Amino acid sequence: MTANEKPPRRRPEQERLALFLESRIPGRPAIAAIEKFGAGQSNPTYLIKSSKGLFVLRAKPPGRLLKSAHLVEREFRVMCALRDTIVPVPRMHLLVEDDESPIGRAFFVMEHVEGEVFYDPALPQASKEARAAIYESMCGVLADLHSVDFQDIGLDDFGRPGNYFERQTIRWTKQYRASKFRDLPQMDKLIDWLGANIPPEDGQSSLVHGDFRLDNMIFDVERRAVAALIDWELSTLGHPMADLAYQCMQWRLSKSSSLRGLGGVDRASLGIPSEKEYVSMYCARRSIDNPKSWTFFLAFAFFRFAAILEGVARRALDGNASNPDTARAYGEMVPALTDLAIELIDGETT
Repeated sequence: MTANEKPPRRRPEQERLALFLESRIPGRPAIAAIEKFGAGQSNPTYLIKSSKGLFVLRAKPPGRLLKSAHLVEREFRVMCALRDTIVPVPRMHLLVEDDESPIGRAFFVMEHVEGEVFYDPALPQASKEARAAIYESMCGVLADLHSVDFQDIGLDDFGRPGNYFERQTIRWTKQYRASKFRDLPQMDKLIDWLGANIPPEDGQSSLVHGDFRLDNMIFDVERRAVAALIDWELSTLGHPMADLAYQCMQWRLSKSSSLRGLGGVDRASLGIPSEKEYVSMYCARRSIDNPKSWTFFLAFAFFRFAAILEGVARRALDGNASNPDTARAYGEMVPALTDLAIELIDGETT
């Protein structure tokens, strides 16, 4: 922009939001620009450029929302609680509830963390040594999260104790059926199998992220380490294997799919651990035995992810997706996810 050019005129909603933020963010910064990040399919996220530097705003999406979905209030609370723990999270600045929001929906403002977000788990831009370090850092953050005493940080009421997989199977079955817009027989078969094969309680309970994957982390490239774990919308108290299995789906997803998995990738030559090595690394970090019900945990992860993506695709049909084209592409992956889960459980029973 030259000295004679004027900044682009903001839309009325952005103008209201900018004036509101200028009066509420600590230090009362002058807001220069509000720019939406292109990535992300759940809660729309914006970069705030101001006289006091950069901030990030994360809001509920517009339109009709499923009950208990898009709870930015929970994201704000959990990251506030984790601020002084070993788990790296951005600093929270401001939470605005629905009834006082200038845009008619709840949002929060947090610190902008410098770093890089990776979307391809093969990490083509990194060296073999850097890839190994990045995966080790991710694994360490996950183990550290599950080792946090959630009672000590005031999150003892953040979820219901016990029967996690039973409750989550019921919850995501309801969410899926409220979102579905087509018949998916494999999904129905998967739901029936999960209900009949829930493992017995083993006493493990921790704070779980709920969407622990590579592109929900900001990396300090020089240190080859996680600088911030973000997108806590699905966090709750639950079984730690749910997070581990959810991330390990990536090893089984096709590299050529829109979800960019590690399927068909020569992981050893790239310095990326195998699924078995990653699980063992995690368990060693927590000093626990490798899981005995791994097939169930993985099948549940595929089911839950399929239910989430069906909801994403439904929002595209309803006209309130954060990124409609990507939402539709993700929706096309739901049958592939259910197929992978059915192959997994059929292999277990043959």
